[in-house]
Amino acid sequence: MQLTDESVKFKHVENLWDDSRVAEMDGVDRLVYRSNLLGTDWRITNTGGGNTSSKLSETDPLTGETVEVLWVKGSGGDLRTAKRENFSSLYQGRLVALQDVYARRDDKGLKSQAEDEMVAMYRHCTFNLNPRASSIDTPLHSFIPHPIVDHTHPTSCIAIATASNGQELTKEVYGDDVEWVDWMRPGFELGLEMQRICRENPNAKGIILGGHGLINWADDDKACYLLSLELIERAAEFIARRDRGDATFGGQKIKTLDAAARENVLVEILPWLRGKVSQEKRFIGTVETNDRILEFVNSHDASRLAEMGTSCPDHFLRTKIKPLFVDWDPHSEDVAALRSKLSDGLEQYQADYRAYYEEHKHPNSPAIRPASPTVVLIPGVGMITWGKTKSESRVTAEFYNAAVEVMRGAEAISDYTALPRQEAFDIEYWLLEEAKLKRQPPEKELARHIVAVVGAGSGIGREVVSRILPEGATVVALDVHDEAASKVAGEAMDKIGMGIGVAGSGISGSGDVIGLQIDITNPESVSTAIRQILLAYGGIDDVVVTAGYYPTPDASGNVSQEMWARTFAVNVTGSQNIAEAFSSIWDEQGLQGSLVLTTSVNAAVAKKGSLAYDTSKAAANHLIRELAIELAPGVRVNGLAPATVVGGSSMFPRDRVMSSLRKYSIEFDESESTEDLRAKLARFYASRTLTQRPISTADQAEAVFLLISDRLSKTTGQVLTVDGGLVEAFLR
Repeated sequence: MQLTDESVKFKHVENLWDDSRVAEMDGVDRLVYRSNLLGTDWRITNTGGGNTSSKLSETDPLTGETVEVLWVKGSGGDLRTAKRENFSSLYQGRLVALQDVYARRDDKGLKSQAEDEMVAMYRHCTFNLNPRASSIDTPLHSFIPHPIVDHTHPTSCIAIATASNGQELTKEVYGDDVEWVDWMRPGFELGLEMQRICRENPNAKGIILGGHGLINWADDDKACYLLSLELIERAAEFIARRDRGDATFGGQKIKTLDAAARENVLVEILPWLRGKVSQEKRFIGTVETNDRILEFVNSHDASRLAEMGTSCPDHFLRTKIKPLFVDWDPHSEDVAALRSKLSDGLEQYQADYRAYYEEHKHPNSPAIRPASPTVVLIPGVGMITWGKTKSESRVTAEFYNAAVEVMRGAEAISDYTALPRQEAFDIEYWLLEEAKLKRQPPEKELARHIVAVVGAGSGIGREVVSRILPEGATVVALDVHDEAASKVAGEAMDKIGMGIGVAGSGISGSGDVIGLQIDITNPESVSTAIRQILLAYGGIDDVVVTAGYYPTPDASGNVSQEMWARTFAVNVTGSQNIAEAFSSIWDEQGLQGSLVLTTSVNAAVAKKGSLAYDTSKAAANHLIRELAIELAPGVRVNGLAPATVVGGSSMFPRDRVMSSLRKYSIEFDESESTEDLRAKLARFYASRTLTQRPISTADQAEAVFLLISDRLSKTTGQVLTVDGGLVEAFLR
C-alpha cells in the first residue's frame, strides 16, 4: 500500500474526508474537522482518547510578529465532539525551550516529580490567553518535528502494541515506515524519546507506542488523516489474514442464550447487582449483548484474558485494571447459582483490588477509589458496565468493546500482554490524573439517581422532568400516552445532548432520558415498563407519580359508575400498583429510595360537585401513610397536594374548565380560547388563597424535587401542600 494514496480503498476503516467541506476553513477549523473524523469510529480512537495537533503561523497579539503556535486537543477533550474551544494554543518556541528547563533538573527522569511538574509549565507557553488546559500529551505533539500530528488508539494498532513480540511485528507490518517505542507513561520523557526517534529516522511516518497506540505525522491535514487510516488499515489487514475464525479466544465454550432468556436473566440480576456495586457510590448501568462481546464471554480463553486486564491507559481508567468474569454455565446452572457466583466474585474482586492498591501505592498516592468492578462479564448473557452517569457507563462499555478487539487481534498474531500492574497503578493513581478528576465540577444533587416520573407527558409530570434533569438525574418519562412520553423524552434529550460513549444494546444504548408507555391501572403494563427501565439503566432510585384522573360531572353534577371506578383505579389503585411493583426493585437493590404520590388539597376539603375525585384523593392521602410504614426504612414515601393548578395541566381540559366556571358563576363566552378560560379560572382560584397568586406546575415540580432530594431525607409519611395558602385545607 502506498502511503497517503487517496485512491486506496479501505476495508477496515472509512475515508470520510470531503474537500468541499474544508475549502474555506482556516488551519484551526481544519484541525477540528480532522479530529471529528478520526473520532467518529471507536476502532480508530476511543471516546476522550487520542490527540491531534497542528503547528500554525499566527500573529502575536503583543508584538504583531508571525509566530509558530501549536494547537493541540486540550485536557479532557473528545475528538468526536471537539470544537474549536476544546483545543489549547501554545507558543511552539516556548514549548521547545522547556527542554532546557527540564534538562537543568537534577531529579529529571521517567515518572519523576520533575517530569510531572513540567505540565504546570505549559501554562507559561499559552498563546493569546487561551483558557483551555493543556493535555499531558502536549510534548508528544510539540517535539515531533512535523506540522501535523495524529495520536490515536486504533484497536488494530494496539493489538500489535500489546503483542508479546510487538516490536518485531511492527517491523513486519510497516517496514521502515513506522518505528517502535517501548511502553512509557505519556509525558515529557515520551515526547523527548519521540523527538530522538524522528531525528534518527527522518523517513519514518509514525511510531507504534508499546501497550498504548499509534502516532503519525504529515505536512498537511488531509495527508495526515489519510496516513492515519492507511497505517490502521495495514495493521487491521495483517490481523484479518491471520484471524483464527471459530478458534478465536480458544473457541466457544458456552452457547449464547436466546434473546428472551438473556433478558430474563438480566432483569432478575440487574437491580441486585446494582445494589452490590453501589455500596460506596451509586452507579448507573449499560448492557452490551453484541456478537463481539458474546463471542468473548462464551470462549474458553475469556477467564484467562479477563484476569490479565486491559493495556491501553485510556481503557483501564474506565474499566479498572480488570473486569469481573463469572464462570457460570447458563445451560446447567440457574440464576440462583449466578447470584451466588457473582456474590463470591464481587467479594474476591474487592479484596484483590484493595490488595492491588496496597501493594503498588506510593506515599503520596491518592486515596483508594471504590473497589467494585465497573465491568461484569457473564457467559451466555453478555456484559454489564457501570458508571457515575449513563454516559460514563456507555463509555466503559465502549472501552471494553475496544479491549476485546485488541485481545482478539493480539491473540491472532501473537500472545496478548497487559501492562505490568505497577505501571497500570501508576497511571490509574497518577497525581496528574487525580488533578484532572478534581477539576471536574462537583456532582449535582440528583447525580447517580435514576428517577421514574409517571404522568410525564403533560402538566406537573412534564414540569418535574424539566426540573430534575438540571440536578443531574437520569430520568424515565412514563405516560399512558406513548407519544407524549416519547415527545417529552425527545425534547429533553435535544436540550442536554447524548453525551459521550458509543455503546449499549437496544434500549441500553439510550441517553439520560427515555420515554416509555405505562398504564398504572394494569399491573402487567407496569411490569413491562420496569423491565425496560432495568435494561436501560440497571435499577431505580426514585419514583414520582403525577398521573391522575378527574371525572368531569354532567350538567347535574353526577358521574357514571364507570367514571367512578376509573377515578379510583387511577388515583388510588394505580399508585398502589406502582408501589408494589417498584418495592421489589428497591428491596433487591438495598439502596435508599423515595416514592412521591400526587394527591390534592381536595382530599381535605369537602365540597359539592367532585365527590369521586375528592374521595379518591382522600384515600390516596392515607395510602401514603400506609406505604410509608410498609416500605420503611428503605424507602421514604411522601405526597404532593396541589390545588388549582390550571395552566399547563392535563387535569383541566376545556370541558372541566367551563364546568368550573359555571359552578362558581364566573362569566365567560364559549368562543373564548381554552387558555383564556383557564386564566379566568386560575385568577379566581388565586383570589381564594392567602398569597393571592396563581399556582403553577413549576411550583409543584419544585416541591417534588425537595421531596426526592436529600434536603428532606428525614421526612416520610407526609403530604406537602402547595396551594397558595388555602385556609380550608389547613390541617385540623
